[in-house]
Amino acid sequence: MKIGKYNFENNTFVAAIINLTPDSFWHKSRNDEYTVLKNVEKAVKDGASLIDVGAQSTRPNYTEVSADEEISRFERPLRLIKSNFALPVSVDTYFKKSAEAALSLGADAVNDVWGLTHDEKMAEVIAKYGASVCIMHNAKKPLEGDIWVQITDFLRGSVKTALDAGIDAEKICLDGGIGFAKSREQNIELLNGYEKLSCLGYPLLLGTSRKSMFGGNVEDRLEPTLQSTRLAVRKGVLFVRVHDVKENVLAIKEEYDRMRSEVK
Repeated sequence: MKIGKYNFENNTFVAAIINLTPDSFWHKSRNDEYTVLKNVEKAVKDGASLIDVGAQSTRPNYTEVSADEEISRFERPLRLIKSNFALPVSVDTYFKKSAEAALSLGADAVNDVWGLTHDEKMAEVIAKYGASVCIMHNAKKPLEGDIWVQITDFLRGSVKTALDAGIDAEKICLDGGIGFAKSREQNIELLNGYEKLSCLGYPLLLGTSRKSMFGGNVEDRLEPTLQSTRLAVRKGVLFVRVHDVKENVLAIKEEYDRMRSEVK
């Protein structure tokens, strides 16, 4: 997959979550223009390959803010990140207006949790800037029945929207949307069979970091997150989107070492 001037393949890479919201469910991920450079620098040193900036919380029962509020939250931090670091940056938004603002400021990709369906002009904006996109599955109502048909049909339709708008096929990745419109049992089923989404022919991103599917308190969810990252390596997932960069980078290395030792 191409993001900015980088080409990602043949590995599992870490996308570092940099939240610019006051209400993100993991308090240690919250940033503002005064803390963002320090935390991005730490993420880079810890081994992140992509910085994913979010200015809207999508935690359960979140209160939506407007595109204008998103832009006001990410405008200066995004300028600072792009002027100080070479890594590609994606912006987590489902608003066309926010995406255009972010891409005009130098963002390299859009991470859309509504898979190009919330704003019908989103794909056109991404294509206009020659940017990359992560298309995530979502639904207005909780899924019922066979989750795989519903998820793959949604993603297939969104990919068609992207291609029809002119987004380069090499700049698309897919996210099954763990934690969105799915029960805990469905999230676990999706995680355990995540490689099935590869049937669509695009690289995958997995987002499980400290999510409620693991149960307990958010403070205690690092180890199950790392277990899901190790699973992602075995399933050939291209990106894991995480809060704890250093620990996940190490988990990826250890899993590759384990896999190589099994082959010998």
